[in-house]
Amino acid sequence: MHMMYGGLNVVRVNLKGVYHTYKTLKDGTRKKYYYHRATNTRLPDDPQSEEFQSAYYSAQEKIKSTNRNRGTLKSIIQSYQLSSSFKGLRDRTRKDYLKQIAKIENKFGQMPILVLNDARVRGDFLKWRDRLAKNSPKQADYAISVLGIILSWALDRGIIAFNHATRPRKVYKSKRVSKIWLHEDVSSFLSASGSELQLALILARDTGQRQGDLLKLSWGAYDGTYINLIQSKTGAAVEVPVTQELKILLTAKKASGVNAMTILTRPDGQPWKTDHFRHAWREATLKAGVDGLTFNDLRGTAVTALADAGCTTIEIASITGHSLRSVEGILEHYVARTRAQANAAIHKLENARRTNSANQAANLGKIKRGDQK
Repeated sequence: MHMMYGGLNVVRVNLKGVYHTYKTLKDGTRKKYYYHRATNTRLPDDPQSEEFQSAYYSAQEKIKSTNRNRGTLKSIIQSYQLSSSFKGLRDRTRKDYLKQIAKIENKFGQMPILVLNDARVRGDFLKWRDRLAKNSPKQADYAISVLGIILSWALDRGIIAFNHATRPRKVYKSKRVSKIWLHEDVSSFLSASGSELQLALILARDTGQRQGDLLKLSWGAYDGTYINLIQSKTGAAVEVPVTQELKILLTAKKASGVNAMTILTRPDGQPWKTDHFRHAWREATLKAGVDGLTFNDLRGTAVTALADAGCTTIEIASITGHSLRSVEGILEHYVARTRAQANAAIHKLENARRTNSANQAANLGKIKRGDQK
């Protein structure tokens, strides 16, 4: 429908299933946002634009696709992907989930929802997981875990009566008990890498933080004494005192003249992209001859080093941001048996024996003096 308004030819569009909301911005102005009601898809700001029309019809196609798959597992998956549960995940997690969802849809997408309630379907899920495990046990566990998460979402909403993909026994067994960065491993890596990766290693080793959080760490988080950050995975706020070695490297980086928002940068001073950093890190580990050790192992290494230094579980958790239970789990499965801990244990044992022997000798002397009287 065309109409004249103020000398302008305006196209009036009345699209079914579109609603709008208002939000007050920081400057006090109110902004209108448009959404596609059925899919809760955010639409462009201008309802008269071609982009708005295109986004609207794409959202309509999603509805048709869901209708075609009504009554199947694929319809559940599509509904889950439109939900706040999926949209609230971190970008990296959503990307990883989508890879697993493609595998699930390929194998079970057309499975009727009624079949999902049959207990025998668990055997089908496990056989599929076992076939995937021939190529990658870890990815096979991830795939069935995502399936279990989707079915749990459907169970909570009454779409299915049972979740027969929940809590399968894992086929991948982690062997990271001895995977800690020893002093010689750190030295080899520092010798084989540039200053950017050297700083990344020491920063991770001395703070015990995750790779994603450290790559995003800004200079504003460092006050010269502490590094303050909120962990993206858990939301835990941590305040980590900076070690002298790390402080020297941070001071040198600041003095280098590199004008960057983030502490960790590429050689050209730009922030790292995750994939680029992983590639550069992998090359450095191969060059250093420490293949098999990962960046994530530095987090366990930090826990190990703090435990070796005699720190309590609470003290370790205050640095790394782990829960107390997680620290205890790492100490049980990841740290386990370092030479420092073994030496400390024997030192305590020998001290106890010397103390006991001294006490026994003192008591014996008292008895003898009593007899003489």
